[in-house]
Amino acid sequence: MTSADRTPELVPEWVREEPARLLAFARSAALPTGGFGWLADDGAPVADRPVQTWITCRMTHVFALASLQGDPDTRALAEHGVAALRGPLHDDEHGGWFAAGGGDADRLDKRGYEHAFVVLAAASATAAGADGAESLLADALDVVERRFWDEDAGMVVDVWDRSWQQLEDYRGINANMHSVEAFLAVGDVTNDRVWTERAARIVERVVDGFAREHAWRLPEHFDPHWRVRLDYNRAEPAHQFRPYGVTIGHLMEWARLALHVRHARGLAAPSSLLEGSRALFDAAVRDGWDVDGAEGFVYTTDFDGRPVVRDRLHWVVTEAIATAWALHRVTGQDVYADWFSRWCEHADRFFVDRKLGSWHHQLDPANRPAATVWAGKPDVYHAYQATLLPRLPLTTSFVSSIRANTLEG
Repeated sequence: MTSADRTPELVPEWVREEPARLLAFARSAALPTGGFGWLADDGAPVADRPVQTWITCRMTHVFALASLQGDPDTRALAEHGVAALRGPLHDDEHGGWFAAGGGDADRLDKRGYEHAFVVLAAASATAAGADGAESLLADALDVVERRFWDEDAGMVVDVWDRSWQQLEDYRGINANMHSVEAFLAVGDVTNDRVWTERAARIVERVVDGFAREHAWRLPEHFDPHWRVRLDYNRAEPAHQFRPYGVTIGHLMEWARLALHVRHARGLAAPSSLLEGSRALFDAAVRDGWDVDGAEGFVYTTDFDGRPVVRDRLHWVVTEAIATAWALHRVTGQDVYADWFSRWCEHADRFFVDRKLGSWHHQLDPANRPAATVWAGKPDVYHAYQATLLPRLPLTTSFVSSIRANTLEG
């Protein structure tokens, strides 16, 4: 038995049990008025926050994955999300999806980030057999094809106005990263390789291009011609979606996505995908982990590797856990298993909230709960995927792994 074959033995019992615990916390997010609400620390929906499309999509995706694994109650929750995406969150006049439900000043924007999650939710819900999901997926893919996919660049664009007349003069990594995840799932659900190849084009340009060209400190922000904007949001370094500098968690996330694309490409996969995955992982560890006198990952650094935002965000360590597991699975090397174990222990000690449920979404530099970037516990997507992944074979997407019926624990 190889080192990689022993990977399931490395998974702590609490990690194996965590997806079910997270699902129990997430169920209360379903709103009688439609969609899924932003959850407070105790798991109650925050009454004065409008329904966010990205949260509704993430929750729909999670419940669809649970349904695919045989959970008897979660298909209805996935259908609850599909209904909101076909109903109040959809712009029936101009097409596409609002960023949020009523009451949000920015709700009329049409954003690549949210549309990537609509595609992901629709793909997972389609795989789970949720009512209305197949037509939702067809609609979402049509919008992405016509409005967001840039064939010449091999990337997606970011933000349109409501009527699709004005495109923001910004291009970014975040929407493309989640588009990769969504496109890979679509390829698995529909067997349409066009979407798999588009995901591969994005990953190869980002990893073997932008990341390699900047010593694996991946820039996030670009102009319409994909020229890097290194100073973008310097005055707002802790922005939720467009922070200044290098986002450590995204280095991990791109490293894992490169491995999913490598699996999808099979024997035709270029060696640069594994090389880039390992280099991004190494850069994240070097610049992000234990670099400021306290345990944990800093949120962002500048392009010399110096910490900028030192708060610890839960999604960063979840992506580190998932990527360490994936690299161990692919390479069989114990160094990745050691990091996986170390970060599982760190997450259990600091982030997992055994009293109120779910995970603290943000800690301050001294690893105490904080809320300057993220208030409450909006959703369970990152933690659910990170604790589910070690029970699955590494394939192209979560859908294909679960469909294979090869859960290992």
